[in-house]
Amino acid sequence: MQKKNNARRVVASFALLASTAALAAPTSEIAAFDDYWSPGKPDSRVCRSPLLVGTPLGLPRCMQASNIMTHLQNLQDIASLNNGNRASGQPGYQASVDYVRTTLERAGYRVRVQTFPFLAFYPEGPGSLAAVAPQAVQYTWEEDFTYADQTDPGTVTAPVVPVDLALGLGNTSTSGCEPDDFAGFPAGAIALLQRGACAFGQKATNAAAAGAAGAIIFNQGDTEDRKGLLVATLGEDYEGGIPVLFSTYDNGVTWAGTEGLQLSMNVDVVRERTETYNVLAETRRGDPDNVVMVGAHLDSVFEGPGINDNGSGSAALLEMATLMSRAYPLNKVRFAWWGAEESGLVGSTYYVNQLPEEEKEQIKAYLNVDMIGSPNYANFLYDGDGSDFGLQGPPGSGAIERLFRSYFQLRNAPSEGTEIDFRSDYAQFFEDGIAFGGLFTGAEDIKTEEQAQRYGGTAGLAYDPCYHSECDDLSNVSTEALELHGDALAFATSWLSLSTKMIDDEIAAAAEQSIGAMRIQQVQEKSRWGHWIR
Repeated sequence: MQKKNNARRVVASFALLASTAALAAPTSEIAAFDDYWSPGKPDSRVCRSPLLVGTPLGLPRCMQASNIMTHLQNLQDIASLNNGNRASGQPGYQASVDYVRTTLERAGYRVRVQTFPFLAFYPEGPGSLAAVAPQAVQYTWEEDFTYADQTDPGTVTAPVVPVDLALGLGNTSTSGCEPDDFAGFPAGAIALLQRGACAFGQKATNAAAAGAAGAIIFNQGDTEDRKGLLVATLGEDYEGGIPVLFSTYDNGVTWAGTEGLQLSMNVDVVRERTETYNVLAETRRGDPDNVVMVGAHLDSVFEGPGINDNGSGSAALLEMATLMSRAYPLNKVRFAWWGAEESGLVGSTYYVNQLPEEEKEQIKAYLNVDMIGSPNYANFLYDGDGSDFGLQGPPGSGAIERLFRSYFQLRNAPSEGTEIDFRSDYAQFFEDGIAFGGLFTGAEDIKTEEQAQRYGGTAGLAYDPCYHSECDDLSNVSTEALELHGDALAFATSWLSLSTKMIDDEIAAAAEQSIGAMRIQQVQEKSRWGHWIR
């Protein structure tokens, strides 16, 4: 047994040394890797070998976009059979959980399905909005108005009362942020509120407390790009109990200036406390006190099948886990498919928060994979070291970013940082001080001319034109992006499964720096105290 373990460690060490040499190679030599990383069929002996498939060179070679697409086809079929979506709390999500669990069990994993509570929210049908006085006007669903996410249902016909509005370009609206904004508000009216300064849920809660029967929040209009319609969320903790719509800035201005305005609004949604699931599995081998976690959210939005967002990440993770079932990692690798991400990162937050402190300390790194097949893609890496956007991740996050960046350099592919904006499942890991990193090919933001020159694609269009839409189906995936980012995920995961030294070193350096800062502070405090008593 000892000889076998030594052999495994020798192979793993060799793989790391080979990879390190590759990372240090000059650019002219990097091109030699192009053939190795090509999407062509790999040598089956590599992928069947327990000693090779989990290495930084073997695992990416075995990750094939064609196999990931097979998983995506199955997720598409699930959505098609279940009202066109895989949203948490819906039958399509349960079927997605069953598919992931069954696939993992066939690969030999012991699978844990973790139940957690969440607030399900989904529309039963489109809303309606119309003026009934001083003259009849019918407004257009998803053009003039839409539901505020997490609104309560209800039908209201009532006078409209503007609340502390500030109109015009450059405004600094605080509409509805304070209870005092509603002084003299007539009970039973519809509160007309403006975006700005505080959370949407806070505005709606204050309106309900003042006796409003409903509320409409319109865009702020302080800049030209804040005039249109957007999906605004009241948050899962919203308990105002009144229906809330979101509308465009121009409509809000018109309504604010209309004397005697009465509107009729209908919100046809379901909002109920229920439960849903995370799916978890881990390698049988590897140090349980040094865990590398890799996660992707499995749920879609209610509006579509979610094949890029985030079937792409879920499918790549599933393919990688299947391959790694044969591997011999030195560190335990834990895979997670999160539920209710689209409802506010509920599943991943629940998982981290329920972990005992000693188990959190066992997690050395968390890798997040959310949207890696955007059709108009760019190669984004989370800005772990803060060099691009200023916010630095927990110690070790910079090392993970460098590891991913090194892979793209090996592939002679450009990459760039993406902002840590807490919009995906790394958020709670970050909050708990766990090193994180990950991949992203872009969502609703617009590709620039410079990015189009670097990556190809079309400037002036969204990275994912079907983001959170019905058209986020199998046709909304770039297999080129899927191949590249799937390989990058495999490279980083396999590397860290064999060694987390780069993370350990960064954590140790940060701790030493912190100790040094504390010593300086102690000396300064001692000096100030001594001066005071003299």
